[in-house]
Amino acid sequence: MATSTGSFLDGRIVTAALPLAVGDVLVLALLLSLGTARHNGFAYLTENPVGLALTLLPFLVGWVVAAPLVGAYSAGAAESAKAAIPLGIRSWVVADVIGIVLRVVLPFDATGGLLPLAIFFGVTLVVGVVGLGVWRWLYFKLR
Repeated sequence: MATSTGSFLDGRIVTAALPLAVGDVLVLALLLSLGTARHNGFAYLTENPVGLALTLLPFLVGWVVAAPLVGAYSAGAAESAKAAIPLGIRSWVVADVIGIVLRVVLPFDATGGLLPLAIFFGVTLVVGVVGLGVWRWLYFKLR
């Protein structure tokens, strides 16, 4: 049984999954940017890069923490869509929770009130699940 963190992560991250990792981050950044643009206009993306970064950061931090722990880049994820898609979706559920919590506890531009926050969580959850699922399916279909 592995006792060190390095040993645990060695089994959770394989180099063959690097294309998945790059694609996942790009897909999440794109979808979160589109959501930001939908609420603030597309000019916001270039006129307020700090605001955009503060929108993306909590969710990307959540992804960087959750994906390796859940196994989104494990050997199985790198081999087939059948393993990669559920692992990506499970990772996003955890990452989305982390992102929402970070937006609430840190000085990000969090939504006001419980109902808007719950709706925001639901939207980011569904958009991330669909986006990652489609991206990972396409990756294995076109590979």
